[in-house]
Amino acid sequence: MTDHAPAALPALIAWFEGLSPSTLPQIRTLYAEETYFRDPFHEFTQRDAVQSLFATMFRKLQNPRFTITDRVIQADSVFLVWCFDAGIRGRQLCIHGGTHLKFDRSGRVMYHRDYWDAAEELYEKLPVAGFLLRQLKKRVQA
Repeated sequence: MTDHAPAALPALIAWFEGLSPSTLPQIRTLYAEETYFRDPFHEFTQRDAVQSLFATMFRKLQNPRFTITDRVIQADSVFLVWCFDAGIRGRQLCIHGGTHLKFDRSGRVMYHRDYWDAAEELYEKLPVAGFLLRQLKKRVQA
């Protein structure tokens, strides 16, 4: 980890937890222009694409909010454990996951990789697909 990552981390965590359409432009001070981003559905190499993804989140979900519950700092990496809460189509969604971050020399995020189980945290909560996945899971566990 660079000497700048620990200093940048509190501001980054505060930004995640207070993320809103009005705070979204602050991504330019927190993320490098060339940032690798990956989650279970997306992969980008530019900060603007990450910003666009977050903007879409605010358009499609009601009151999306990240709560950072733990952090691990080791060598050149930071790992944040989080809960993501949001409303979608009148239902409340709660996803548990983690984010692996690496910083450049200026203290900006240059690597952002989200880890969360899309099947358990999302698909199993859908009415039809969820039923089928839960049944499949029961058969595999038996």
